[in-house]
Amino acid sequence: MVTIPRLVIAAPASGSGKTTVATGLMAAFTRRGLAVSPHKVGPDYIDPGYHSLATGRAGRNLDAYMCGPELVAPLFAHGARGCDLAIVEGVMGLYDGASGQGELASTAHVAKLLQAPVVLVVDASSQSRSVAALVHGFASWDPEVRISGVILNKVGSDRHEMLLRDALDESGVPVMGVLRRAEQVATPSRHLGLVPVAERRGDAVAAVSAMGAQVSDGCDLDALMALARSAPRSPAGSGAWDPMAAVRGAAAGGDGCDAAVPLPGPARNRGSGARTPDGPGGGGPAGSGRGRPVVAVAGGPAFTFSYAEHGELLAAAGAEVVTFDPLRDVALPEGTRGLVIGGGFPEVYAPELSANEPLRKAVADLAAAGAPVAAECAGLLYLSRSLDGLPMCGVLDAEGRMSKRLTLGYREAVAITDSALAAVGTRLRGHEFHRTVLEPGAGSAPAWGMHLPERRVEGFVQQGVHASYLHTHWASAPGLARRFVERAAR
Repeated sequence: MVTIPRLVIAAPASGSGKTTVATGLMAAFTRRGLAVSPHKVGPDYIDPGYHSLATGRAGRNLDAYMCGPELVAPLFAHGARGCDLAIVEGVMGLYDGASGQGELASTAHVAKLLQAPVVLVVDASSQSRSVAALVHGFASWDPEVRISGVILNKVGSDRHEMLLRDALDESGVPVMGVLRRAEQVATPSRHLGLVPVAERRGDAVAAVSAMGAQVSDGCDLDALMALARSAPRSPAGSGAWDPMAAVRGAAAGGDGCDAAVPLPGPARNRGSGARTPDGPGGGGPAGSGRGRPVVAVAGGPAFTFSYAEHGELLAAAGAEVVTFDPLRDVALPEGTRGLVIGGGFPEVYAPELSANEPLRKAVADLAAAGAPVAAECAGLLYLSRSLDGLPMCGVLDAEGRMSKRLTLGYREAVAITDSALAAVGTRLRGHEFHRTVLEPGAGSAPAWGMHLPERRVEGFVQQGVHASYLHTHWASAPGLARRFVERAAR
């Protein structure tokens, strides 16, 4: 594995300013002409959108729970290939991981897996000398976690800054930046966190630009780059993750895929639109030489939750991936033979989604024809009969509505109904994150049996449809993509 300069941006707790600092650093180094690879610890979909805006590259997640610790470094190397610098934004507090699982999936865990130096972002708005005790405690808690610098956030005045610096002189951890309170870098929040970039692109561009300017003015970028370069070779083992190799490795019946079939070479793209290019990894189990099956992937402001690796795996498995926007497009992409609808905010756009009757009918017709359809969370709601009383696609005999209760957490799941996505017995780990309720929560043929936090069944399988609240990361089970594309090619 090629050594990549890297930093992990962490904090003692949520709300300290990790996203502002990490995104600002990404923007600042990108302005210097560096190719910056953006990463986010955990399952979060929204922060990577801001990272992508800052760097011009796909924001990628590093989740040691859903993908397993062994995939963290290879996925990191895959995303950072060819870059000058990688910046990893942490999740929650530095040592906060999966509930009841020790350090698993914490920022500290990922930092150790990447052997990356950590910069601690501290909200200093309500403290002075106590900041030294806080930083000392975090730096000494786990000797394997290398906390090599501090960035002080929300500093009120020159006098406040002097007091903080004097205190930290005794901690042995250098101050690498001081940021004052700044309203222009604020990003609005909603019921599931920050408002995604796709919903406020103009304002988001301005906010990211302000973050970059603030970090450039307040941080020692040269010292931070030197720290990033001090990282040793990352222990990725066999090297960077590769979607084609992952799909081929899943071909022998593992991870819920069918028996192996020959993988043809790349096929010619058909038509126009936002399609995956031919090239390395472009071939897959398209079958009989009839060209690659078109798999439509929902995008746009209503469906922003997606992992970059999903599209890469679909393409590696032989699909021609075409993105469409259910808010604007009145038809599915030409030749669609499979449909993926990920997470997002359909509750925010329910009137517009409902008003697009031609597309709702096209989705219902595709599902009725038996084509493979994979839907997660927002996609599940879109396939339901109604959402907050407004008609949706009507594929599933269920109704969705907003709820005051937040459902949040990692899950262990097993496929209990054979589907176009997973064979019975396929086991994986996923994540739930929603403030909606679907009634009923499972069909006569449920998608998953859950083992955490309690035993229950969830989701729907009917004909080619697999729909569930569970967010999954297909890099942990590439056989899902292979099986799905094989069904689309039939």
